[in-house]
Amino acid sequence: MGIYLNPGGESFGIATQADYVDKTGMLAYLNSVLGTEKRFVCVSRPRRFGKSMAAHMISAYYDRTADIKELFGRLAIAGHSSYSKYAGQYDVIQLNMQEFLGGAKTMDGMLELLQKSILWDLLEEYPDFRYFDPSNLARTMSDVYRNTKRRFVLVIDEWDCIFREYRERDNDQRQYLDFLRAWMKDKPYIGLAYMTGILPIKKYGTHSALNMFWEFSMENPCPLAEYVGFTEDEVRMLCNENGMDFDECRSWYDGYRFKSLSIYNPRSVIGAMATREFDTYWNRTETYEALKIYLDMNFDGLRESVLSLLAGNSIQIDTGTFSNDMTTLHRMDDVMTLLVHLGYLSYDFATKEVSIPNREISQEYMNALSESTGWEEIIESVKASDLLLRATLEGNTDFVAEGIEKAHAATSHLQYNDENALSYAVSLAYYSAKRFYNIIRELPAGQGFADLVFLPRPQYSTKPALIIELKWNKDVVAAIRQIKEKGYVHALEGYTGKLLLVGISYSKKKRKHSCEIEEWSVK
Repeated sequence: MGIYLNPGGESFGIATQADYVDKTGMLAYLNSVLGTEKRFVCVSRPRRFGKSMAAHMISAYYDRTADIKELFGRLAIAGHSSYSKYAGQYDVIQLNMQEFLGGAKTMDGMLELLQKSILWDLLEEYPDFRYFDPSNLARTMSDVYRNTKRRFVLVIDEWDCIFREYRERDNDQRQYLDFLRAWMKDKPYIGLAYMTGILPIKKYGTHSALNMFWEFSMENPCPLAEYVGFTEDEVRMLCNENGMDFDECRSWYDGYRFKSLSIYNPRSVIGAMATREFDTYWNRTETYEALKIYLDMNFDGLRESVLSLLAGNSIQIDTGTFSNDMTTLHRMDDVMTLLVHLGYLSYDFATKEVSIPNREISQEYMNALSESTGWEEIIESVKASDLLLRATLEGNTDFVAEGIEKAHAATSHLQYNDENALSYAVSLAYYSAKRFYNIIRELPAGQGFADLVFLPRPQYSTKPALIIELKWNKDVVAAIRQIKEKGYVHALEGYTGKLLLVGISYSKKKRKHSCEIEEWSVK
């Protein structure tokens, strides 16, 4: 057992001791590509999404010195047909690039330290082979493979730290990519190369130095989607085991969607289970200053898009021009794509739309905007949303109309000329309602679609449900009448209790909002 060569399974063993969610099914996919042209795998995830856990798992599984039966005998992969064929059959080299970057002052120094460290382990493990050049990493690995007929599995964590910390050092980035390419590409001694980090592989122009890699990112994780984070079934299981409310957990941490899968942030879910409190956990590992930098960029359409996202909308973006780094940002879509990879936005590959994933991330946007210039009216409108919700529940129609008026002022740079624009203002005005309600936009109801429906979550069942109908240049009474005539109330299947019908209208001629509230009871 070495430091980097065949490090054993201790790290993975420790990780499986408490609240472990079995993700060893991922190994079945890696077994299917090992030794094939698809053996180069790059998986990118945001911080605290289990990247290092997966790296330890992969390293332990293939490591010929690890106690495979003890580590994996009771886990999902043990039941797979490929389990015995690949488990414990390889020399594994596991690296964390952050360690080498921090241990050197230059790129030359980093790459020299990395190679010397691996060579130290290799030559200690195999001292008796005849080597062409024991100072050359690629040639030495070739010589080991020639003698053992055993391919290497490379597991590289934080592979992209160079692009995050050396953001402006293009020459160093190129040197690093060229080294990786020369070390791995077309080398028969590589059985599997698994890299993980936050960013996809850096592109220079239309080309990549590492074009042999198959990428699985937050844009499209393909067959590895269920391993991005925790699935809904896994979170439900954890909630049951820890006596936590699943619906509340979903409202806090759900929101990353890949086809039919709903994926939760693992760091946040584990934090909630450990403390027995639903709170913000993922963003404690990041500062909102990182998000603030990108929100302050003056790209056309960025401000309007952020407002739309905060209002609960999805917007379509083009990810094709993103260069997979944190500095080459030329337009709003590049910023949005970067935020997808950082975990601040969820991306739907089918519709090409992004959205803010959940309450936890939404709060991070508010934290960032509160420290930014030019967003003061938005922040004030959101801060006032508690009072607006209270006024709505109390039936204070004048106060509600005034609150919507302020939200309109905050979004006045948008084209405020239809019910869709009005819905932005209303959604922002009721921002704090997310704490108590599941908010549904365009709910199919009766003979049409209810604009906004607020359904109280189970732990807030004493609060009434709300159906909000918006009207543009029409009498507010018509909004209440439409709710009744089109049977919107009947869409609240399973709900019983107090219900408020809320009509909100805007008169373009008078430049005024009006509100009407009527109380119902659903039995």
